[in-house]
Amino acid sequence: MIERLTLTDFRNHALGRIETGSRRNVIITGPNGAGKTAILEAVSILSGDRGMRGAPMSDIVRFGAGGFSAHALLSDDTEIAVTYAAGDTNRRARIDGNAARLPDLSARLRVVWITPREDRLFVDGAAERRAFFDRLAGAFDGRHAGRVARMSKLMSERAGVLKAGGDAKWLDALDAQIAAAAVAIAAARIQYAGEINYFLSSAAVSVAGLVENMVMADGPAAEEKYLAYLQENRTLCGDKMIVDGPHKSDFGVFNKTLSLPVHLTSTGQQKSVLLDLILAHAKLMQAKVCVRPIILLDEAAAHLDAAARRRLFDALSAADAQVWATGLDRGVFSDVSDAAFVACADGAINNIL
Repeated sequence: MIERLTLTDFRNHALGRIETGSRRNVIITGPNGAGKTAILEAVSILSGDRGMRGAPMSDIVRFGAGGFSAHALLSDDTEIAVTYAAGDTNRRARIDGNAARLPDLSARLRVVWITPREDRLFVDGAAERRAFFDRLAGAFDGRHAGRVARMSKLMSERAGVLKAGGDAKWLDALDAQIAAAAVAIAAARIQYAGEINYFLSSAAVSVAGLVENMVMADGPAAEEKYLAYLQENRTLCGDKMIVDGPHKSDFGVFNKTLSLPVHLTSTGQQKSVLLDLILAHAKLMQAKVCVRPIILLDEAAAHLDAAARRRLFDALSAADAQVWATGLDRGVFSDVSDAAFVACADGAINNIL
């Protein structure tokens, strides 16, 4: 849990501090462009991630400043910080004042988020859903994101070798690496879908794809089977998007209350299921790693009617997590208990416990 957040030259915040007072909920309100989302972005970066916007670090620096810093005091008195100086190639992490690796921050602060971009998760293309669920699965498998990135690189390299007429030994080595990464990616996705479903009551998550189906049907033999598929299709696969694999898999979400796939339900119902997924993920995180997570909800009440908002806030109150949520109108959050309220205006932060 975050006790204090301090921002310096972060987006439009020259200097800002939020004291949570050990509250379970931190509600940030203000007009558009006031810097509400920037506060959530800072929290997401403190987990060692690139942040909920995935922006280049140079874009986060306040205009005219030489760098930024985000600093948090946690409930166990640990201090963590991420800093960036103009001209650096990457961020720098510190724990209790000492230099640390960025991945070390995730052991101190576990963060999960949804933004308005995810409001179309169930109706947009499969690539967006894969990225979303791969990010969630990666919270429990530190190598998952690396495998996904590495496999994409290997697939591109394979396509280039095929187009150039590369020799068979080179392709054999590439295919073996791709098959190993593909099966590991598929297995992590299958495991995550099974685990998140344990904590979901109104929805169910599934994942389907060539390699996922092989893993479920053939177990340990899946890697050999996918390797054979790659080798048999070399003459047809001069482009990485032609060959099948985890880069073409898709996640499905079913609304059990309505007995419909979520993409066939209303926008408000889709948002409710998305929030249920995040809450279930938080419960899974606490069960598996025994850490109280931070849930970031940007424009949390968008597309929700009064009844759905009440259900959300009741669920948030019951979740063993600290929730940071943004919205335009403080009145929408009147039902939220144990909350610290923060008002934003033109980059200024007014902390009201």
